[in-house]
Amino acid sequence: MKPRIAITSGDPAGIGPEVAARAAADARVLEACEPVVYGPPNGATFEPGVLSAGAGRAAYDVIVRAVEDAQRGVVHAVATAPVNKEAFRLAGLPWSGHTDLLAHLTGSNHVAMMFYSEALRVVLATVHIALAEVPRALTRVSLEATIDLTARELPRFGIARPRIAVAGLNPHAGEHGLFGGEEETAIRPAIDACRARGVEVSGPYPGDTVFVRARRGDFDVVVACYHDQGLIPVKLVAFGQAVNVTLGLPIVRTSVDHGTAFDIAGKGVADPESMIAAVLLAARLARGRGSGNRVIGLEIGD
Repeated sequence: MKPRIAITSGDPAGIGPEVAARAAADARVLEACEPVVYGPPNGATFEPGVLSAGAGRAAYDVIVRAVEDAQRGVVHAVATAPVNKEAFRLAGLPWSGHTDLLAHLTGSNHVAMMFYSEALRVVLATVHIALAEVPRALTRVSLEATIDLTARELPRFGIARPRIAVAGLNPHAGEHGLFGGEEETAIRPAIDACRARGVEVSGPYPGDTVFVRARRGDFDVVVACYHDQGLIPVKLVAFGQAVNVTLGLPIVRTSVDHGTAFDIAGKGVADPESMIAAVLLAARLARGRGSGNRVIGLEIGD
């Protein structure tokens, strides 16, 4: 039986409704699963490209419905179109996006954002916070939890014993404290603690070379210290093919690797490939979870 995959339409003023509908009608998706599009109620209208509290609330309500259905087993996974963080704020919602909202809705203690592609896999140790706040947020405890979570979750993607690299925060990974102390006070102790528990993790490595090494095959996944450190290399080598996966949830959730693109909303020109890739990966992860088997040899673009 094909898995049923919820496809949420995201911010209704962005490109989400368009890419969700096109993904649901794609032949590859229909062959892999039974797609179910979740959108605002019939008759609700939103002006394309216009930021609003109403659109933010509508996107939130759709996510809640899809997650509730996933928890009840009505659908087997959720693939989400993009939401707008500012629209969430205008609607009075305290969450900065999908990741922390999903953790709240499912009661998950520790989650992490991973971008998966055949070319490169990256897990983010911190997500949507100001760059100035990263050193305070990047604690030994939080980084240990992210490394351990990565080691537990990667087998679902066919990597039985993942080789995890951790990027340094500072230039040259701090040069033993010369350019910053976070590597010595937080990152290296977290790596050592995880290694002592049997996790195959190493670093910290300079951020300007670790992603090159991972793409060459030295590592299976890189844990990046902050949002842009991890997403710039992923989007450089796999934009439109990478899939955002939330690790640590009791449900399967995937998403696109792009935003709401208000500048092209409503024009019929949005590329649905990232949404299609997200749905295909959600279907494969759902099948793997349902059968107890690992998802081997993922070919996102097929």
